[in-house]
Amino acid sequence: MESTTLPNGLKVVTQKIDGTAAITVLVLAGAGSRYETRERNGLSHFLEHMFFKGGEKFQNTKEVSEAIDSVGGEFNAFTGKEYAGYFVKVAATHTDIAFDVLSDMLVHAKFPAEEIEKERGVILEEYNMYQDTPMYQVGWDFERLLFGDQPMGWDQIGSKENIRNFQRDDFVNYKKELYQPGNLVVAVAGNCGHADIVSKVEKFFKFENGQKSLDWQGLEKFEPESPVKIQNKKTEQGHLVLGVKGVAAEDERHWTQRVLAIILGGNMSSRMFLSVREAKGLCYYIRTNTDDYTDAGVVSTSAGVDLKRLPLAVSAIRAEYEKIAAEKVDAEELTRAKEFLKGKLTLRLEDSEEYAHLLGKQFLLYEEQLELEEIFAKIDAVTDEDIQKLAQEIFVPANLRLAAIGPFEGREAELTKLLK
Repeated sequence: MESTTLPNGLKVVTQKIDGTAAITVLVLAGAGSRYETRERNGLSHFLEHMFFKGGEKFQNTKEVSEAIDSVGGEFNAFTGKEYAGYFVKVAATHTDIAFDVLSDMLVHAKFPAEEIEKERGVILEEYNMYQDTPMYQVGWDFERLLFGDQPMGWDQIGSKENIRNFQRDDFVNYKKELYQPGNLVVAVAGNCGHADIVSKVEKFFKFENGQKSLDWQGLEKFEPESPVKIQNKKTEQGHLVLGVKGVAAEDERHWTQRVLAIILGGNMSSRMFLSVREAKGLCYYIRTNTDDYTDAGVVSTSAGVDLKRLPLAVSAIRAEYEKIAAEKVDAEELTRAKEFLKGKLTLRLEDSEEYAHLLGKQFLLYEEQLELEEIFAKIDAVTDEDIQKLAQEIFVPANLRLAAIGPFEGREAELTKLLK
């Protein structure tokens, strides 16, 4: 990879991928709930939607869409807790179109008042969709249980009240604060050359203002009144997340944590899948994931379980946490997990969109940027002792948190006992 920081603070990073005719141009901005107050919660996500409503050259959603559709390209956007992203993926011969569309959206957005009103209804329906999808909602409940009423614990979509109340000036002012050079990274991967991409960035991304002016919200210590959060809802399946706080993305044990999660529940040969699903038949889906932030981390197992056997599923998941802390993983299992993780990364990075995302995230958020070979070296360096030490540190009863959605009213005390 190659990188350049322009005089105005805008970072440009590229990765040439041999054997592809495609290119992805991705712009990442420091945005999301970490940059929001309670009154602004959801503004980053709403703003993401509004950027697609047009700028100076492409003046509405139809013109933005047609510009990309006319060359068979793909485009989309997303908002997380620490950053928002906007990408266009096209044949490399159409690179200028990708830059033209993205720069017009992000530099010259107009935010028409009538479009804000239309999109308000769209986002409220998106909110309702998540509320009606327990697999999504239980994850948000778990984050609130883990981090509390602070930016890390807030949903990116915000509250209905906020969505209904945002006005045009909110978008204009927030864009001025966040969408300027010192808070952006342009990441390009695929059939590209670095010098050419830097030239295009200088041509298309002409900003009026300079360094970033809005810092994110730091993480405050939080302990919930209860380690269990139940959302009582009539469902045919119970949905749960059981997990703990882990280590942050820049912690030296980050890749140990990733390997640990693979062993526990990262694939169909993992411990959770074979024990909780296959051997005990307690669930349909089950997986162990990590969430990796600059100053925090999460290790959690989510599952869709038989309503009558929720306590059994919780106990079975906890038993696997305790087992990996008590006994070192054997060499064969550790090797399989490492090779699985490296293989998945290799497959993902065949896609220029994924590679651009990896590059952009590193340059936006982290002090250290790693080449793929360096990442692989860190994965290979993980030992059975590393896995056990981390498991012993994080999987202690006092750290366990459980969120569940289903017809479980009045069962908080029962489930809390399972975590003691």
